[in-house]
Amino acid sequence: MKMRLTVFLMFTLLSISILSYGVNSSVFADSHNLLPVNTSSNIDIVANGANIVISGSLKDYDPLSQSAGAVTYVVKSPENNLVTVGQLIPNSDGTFEFSFIAGGILWKLNGDYVVETKYGGNTSKLTLDYVGGELAVNPVTCTSNQQLVNGVCIDKEPEPPVTCTSNQQLVNGVCIDKEPEPPVTQDPICGEGTELVDGICKVIKEPQCPTGFSMKDGLCVEEKGGCLIATAAYGTELAPQVQFLREVRDNTVLSTVSGTAFMSGFNTIYYSFAPTIADMERENPMFQNAVRAFITPMISTLSIMSLADEGSEIEVLGLGISVIALNLGMYIVAPTLIGFKVHKRFKPRK
Repeated sequence: MKMRLTVFLMFTLLSISILSYGVNSSVFADSHNLLPVNTSSNIDIVANGANIVISGSLKDYDPLSQSAGAVTYVVKSPENNLVTVGQLIPNSDGTFEFSFIAGGILWKLNGDYVVETKYGGNTSKLTLDYVGGELAVNPVTCTSNQQLVNGVCIDKEPEPPVTCTSNQQLVNGVCIDKEPEPPVTQDPICGEGTELVDGICKVIKEPQCPTGFSMKDGLCVEEKGGCLIATAAYGTELAPQVQFLREVRDNTVLSTVSGTAFMSGFNTIYYSFAPTIADMERENPMFQNAVRAFITPMISTLSIMSLADEGSEIEVLGLGISVIALNLGMYIVAPTLIGFKVHKRFKPRK
């Protein structure tokens, strides 16, 4: 009895081992013994108008290999006539997919239609049982890179690149408006005679020069005919004495023909030495004080000229001769007499 039980157990273990070996070998073969080109269809029995999608894969596909090429496929009728022909580039992992519609003038007969898929000299065949009939109402399903046009799946055209306008920028494939740039602040360009003050062009106000002076290179320069010696003596052209001399000259003497002739000759002599004396006054304060004391009486005598009517030749000429005579007596005759008397008094007696 024990012997029979032992034999039965050994037989059972042996049977399980044999069955297990057979299953494992089948699974290993299914997972490793793949064909170079493998294809499958979404349907096996095909009606008129049905959309057939063929999916496939390539074994050991290398997209970088020089021998990598396109996958071609043909569909043959039971009479071995061509029904559909196509070509496509597989994906980088070796997978591919294509579709076509069953039916039409080339699908005349019912029966087995063969789909041959070729790549690199290798071929995979699928048999489809076409049963014909009325046009199928099932919706046509296209692949992701196809679109349905008039009931037929065709490859999509690549979308054109997104082009943005000059005031837009591309962000995540979408054109959006650019943020406005801050305005560039630029100082205005001022024209001639104006200057920029606090961002505004304003007219340049030229300094007003006193009488007898004119503007040259931004400076007040005394014109010829100015009282150089008197101006240097009193330190400024705005001194009352200097202004008085100009008024007598411009309003009285130059208002007559004889006075104008006199000033023409006088200026020729005066301006031959006046600039030198004026410079000496500015450099030597003691000499300046001496000149001031010397010309003060002469300026006082010129007040006589104010008695003449403007434009009166006789009065200007008469009063002018009187002033000249008075100054000759004051500056030449009187000092000469005084010097003669002093010399005579202090002359040693024999």
